[in-house]
Amino acid sequence: MRTACAAALLLLAASAFAQQQRPAITGIAFVRVYASDAAASAKFYGQTLGYTAAQDRSLTRYPVNDSQWIEVTPLPSPAPPTRLAAVAFTTRDVSALERYLRVHGVIIVHQLGADPSHKGFSVRDPEGNLIIFVQQTSGPAVAGSVPPTAVSRRIIHAGFVVKDAEAENKFYRDLLGFKPYWHGGRQPDETDWISQQVPDGNDWLEFMLRVKEPVDLHQSGTSDHFSLGEEKMSDAIATLARNGCEGPSCSKTQFGHDGKVQLNLFDPDQTRVEFMEFKPTRTPCCSEFTGPHPNATESQ
Repeated sequence: MRTACAAALLLLAASAFAQQQRPAITGIAFVRVYASDAAASAKFYGQTLGYTAAQDRSLTRYPVNDSQWIEVTPLPSPAPPTRLAAVAFTTRDVSALERYLRVHGVIIVHQLGADPSHKGFSVRDPEGNLIIFVQQTSGPAVAGSVPPTAVSRRIIHAGFVVKDAEAENKFYRDLLGFKPYWHGGRQPDETDWISQQVPDGNDWLEFMLRVKEPVDLHQSGTSDHFSLGEEKMSDAIATLARNGCEGPSCSKTQFGHDGKVQLNLFDPDQTRVEFMEFKPTRTPCCSEFTGPHPNATESQ
């Protein structure tokens, strides 16, 4: 009898331990943005950035590679203050990750579809940002191909305004296991940006700190943004030119405080698309990098 009870207790303990283990979170799956003008958005993402649209009801998906894509969805009414609707991450076991978060008291907002390529769930982080987790697949995660006109084939980070970094860190670092990557500021002794990589990959999430309010749509879109990775910015500039991108913004580069070459474009709803070289070519300000850099061929 004692042996049976001991065995039962061991099984319960093992089950509880298994529920506490966080499955691998390997990278960014997609970013979702709002669009107020479908035609203007299609011209930007389809023509200027060179991606092929895949329609799914009212949602438009633009594959960036086999495991990452951009989603564009109609702007709701009343319009939210930001046009960055959601950031999604890929996990190797979406069901186990959902159980893990439930055990830790995180409210599941909604389930995604039963389609294995889009199986997942969403939650809200401590500041209300919609965060989605989707199942990693062995084949292409979204229908459609990536044409040679595509400016980039890698989403490397997403960022949004953060007011309480400590609360966000309890969620992303303590609970989800995100790792410090780089931090810096407009002045060497200030911290305006905190970048932290996913636990099991090289993509990262950027906290945009010290953003003054109120902000207009352009200011909001500057902070709530996503980034496409580049080996050489000159190649991106050449592709943008071939795609008909006009104006000084299409070729204006700068060095970020992290030492990486950047180029910024804004979609019709003022969401910033930040092109960024994978590796720094200048010494970064404020802190050293503490993790490996992403690259063009990295797969999740």
